[in-house]
Amino acid sequence: MLIKIAGAALAGLLVVASASMAEEAHQLSRGQTVYVPVYSEVLHGNLDSSGNPSRMPLSAMLSIRNTDPAHRIDINSVRYYDGGGKLLRAFLGQPKQLEPLQSTEMFVEHKDMTGGTGASFLDVWSSGAPVNPPVIEAVHAYFFGNQSTAFISPGRAITSTGK
Repeated sequence: MLIKIAGAALAGLLVVASASMAEEAHQLSRGQTVYVPVYSEVLHGNLDSSGNPSRMPLSAMLSIRNTDPAHRIDINSVRYYDGGGKLLRAFLGQPKQLEPLQSTEMFVEHKDMTGGTGASFLDVWSSGAPVNPPVIEAVHAYFFGNQSTAFISPGRAITSTGK
């Protein structure tokens, strides 16, 4: 009986510990610069007679989601760079406001492989109040015939304006 009680208590502690480890630290911010990796193409398969792998073009949809239920955020710039760090495109001519829980996206076609395997988005956002940072990620996709590929690259804050 004591073993069953101890086992049940241990199982309960593991569930509580797992739940608390799953929660991320909640840190508010007034703005960030976010780096998002983009794969406008991926290398795959075997090397050909010249020693080169096959290349698969991918479309990339940048998704920016305001996760704050009470405050607006401003998307100040969205810039797309190639693997060498060269600016390929600026997506916004002026800041774009995202209301609470609103989202927006930018799109790079799969036929546009100018970014290469090391492309990236650099996104700058700000807010007048401390807010939940937005979720910023790139969704990559290729669907043709019976072949399909899709995956996500999460953004990573590289600078922060603070609380």
